[in-house]
Amino acid sequence: MGTVFKLSRLATTVSGINRLPGPTSHEPCLLSASTLPPPRRLVHDANGNGNRINGLNSNPVVLQMINYALSHARSQKSDESYSQGMLVLEQCLSTQPSDGQLAESWRGISLLAMSTLLYERGNYVEAIEKLQKVENFKNSILGVRVAAMEALAGLYLQLGQDDTSSVVADKCLQLCEKHKPENDKTYGAVNSRANAVKGLVELTHGNLESAESFFKGLQEEEGCTGSAALSHGEYLHATRNFLLAKKFYQKVIEVLAEQKDFSDMNTLGSCNMALEEVALAATFALGQLEAHMGNFGDAEEILTRTLTKTEELFGSHHPKVGVVLTCLALMFRNKAMQERSSALLIQEGLYRRALEFLKAPPLESEGVETKVDRTDIVALARGGYAEALSVQQNRKDEGERMKRWAAAAWRNRRVSLVEALNFSEPSNKPLVIDARTSRTM
Repeated sequence: MGTVFKLSRLATTVSGINRLPGPTSHEPCLLSASTLPPPRRLVHDANGNGNRINGLNSNPVVLQMINYALSHARSQKSDESYSQGMLVLEQCLSTQPSDGQLAESWRGISLLAMSTLLYERGNYVEAIEKLQKVENFKNSILGVRVAAMEALAGLYLQLGQDDTSSVVADKCLQLCEKHKPENDKTYGAVNSRANAVKGLVELTHGNLESAESFFKGLQEEEGCTGSAALSHGEYLHATRNFLLAKKFYQKVIEVLAEQKDFSDMNTLGSCNMALEEVALAATFALGQLEAHMGNFGDAEEILTRTLTKTEELFGSHHPKVGVVLTCLALMFRNKAMQERSSALLIQEGLYRRALEFLKAPPLESEGVETKVDRTDIVALARGGYAEALSVQQNRKDEGERMKRWAAAAWRNRRVSLVEALNFSEPSNKPLVIDARTSRTM
């Protein structure tokens, strides 16, 4: 009862706010930041330009309530804690004024936070509904609407709804073009994100030439950070520009590590594009890159660190843990091939756990129309497991069945399954796994 009572008091704090504090406002901040747990953030980075949430036009009470709701929901990772976090966010939303750009922007930010919590509980339908509401806000600051559309595209990619993701990315570009100001330093960062969203969609679809046209020029754009920089790094990685890709990954990790609070409406993130997911995905991508460069010691250290962080964020049996385990197993496979050693027991254990967490369908489903989440990741794990079994005389038949299932399930159009499994071969195209969407590219 104590937690519920505290949440109720915190939520009702917002009810007295009838307008957004502006430059002449003398409304006190009724909550002390020191009383709240460390915030889980929606913001990717701060570029020092306008539209700062913590500036003169900020709403400190609502900001602290959003921080509290996110932190409390994840503190126990239970249905109850998430319900309580949603209660606070609903109160934030209901008490915002109906008119004005900043009022609509704060309602949008509350909805972004709500969609993130819904996404984390696996409620994608409602998460998408919240994001679509923000997308349709006509008066909101541009960065808030772009954040919603970026998250929508990311969710549709994760769900395998590729055509819809492409439509959303196109709409995001059109929105930025329509609202392009004559002189606004913050526009570059927002426009970079919009282009990077479309580039990510094209890259995931295997269209490298098309993706290049959207990433072109972002390298020189100061505002290309966070999720946009990660997507650009993945494009460079996929096209074998390893050294520059590494710089992009490191830049994302360093910038997000320094980000301590909400600071810029143009750098908000939600769902699988939220700050924690982007930082984790950049570390995961860096681990893959080190493996592709043959630096297996560094790759093992980085991927192991990624595994630990993934378990902390999502739980030890989440499918995203299975994604990291698959990559670790592939790294050990290619390391053993290069060193002419054997790591069959390690590989087999990792593949088995990965397939369990990925909720892979039974092998008997081969040839049967079955919807499989994270299809290419499951195919990678099954294909790698098949190779490990094929050298064991008493398990060859099982390995062959796995191999057939993986070959039939593989969907990536740019890289073959054989190339993906044997990435240490210099002639093979590098396969990059995007941890945000659990898609191969």
